[in-house]
Amino acid sequence: MEKVRIAILCSGGGTNFQAIYDAQQAGMIPDGEIALVVCDHAEAFALERARRAGIPAAVFDRVAIPDRGERERRILACLKENGAELVVLAGFMTILSPAFVAAYENRIVNIHPALLPNFGGKGFYGLHVHEAVLKAGVKVTGATVHYVVADCDAGPVIAQKEVEVKENDTPESLQKRVMREAEWVIFPQAVEEVCKKIKGEQR
Repeated sequence: MEKVRIAILCSGGGTNFQAIYDAQQAGMIPDGEIALVVCDHAEAFALERARRAGIPAAVFDRVAIPDRGERERRILACLKENGAELVVLAGFMTILSPAFVAAYENRIVNIHPALLPNFGGKGFYGLHVHEAVLKAGVKVTGATVHYVVADCDAGPVIAQKEVEVKENDTPESLQKRVMREAEWVIFPQAVEEVCKKIKGEQR
């Protein structure tokens, strides 16, 4: 049976794309394959990672296309053209509109660098999340993979993994540890889980 075609949307370095690609290469995502990388930033290093991996990439730059609605329409058209069946947000810094989410209902997943519902929602992205975790003085943080719904960071949880917060942590050190110990571990696993589910629905 054919593999589920995955499109990965990135805005920056593409470390989570790399983790998913490496897992795919290691045979850990037998039910899916990355068919496309989409970036909304022309200088994103994720584009270089895609080039090295031999995966087609498309750019819909936020500066060149400032209107979010127009950008989303072009991205959706690109996803359809490439037969994308699962959309994976891997450090994609634009909050998607309800119309975009509806076009891929239960087919968009995201990773968040905290244990949702804690430290989620508008304004909680990138280093801001880890700054808030340290300010709150919690002893445990982690990462969450979840389905994307119209409300930010509110979709059903697919996977979570805890990471210890250490006394001497900075937002930067915590961010790196959450990536290494949680994000890069559970994201590929969750992608495979969703691909398997999609294939089951197609039978």
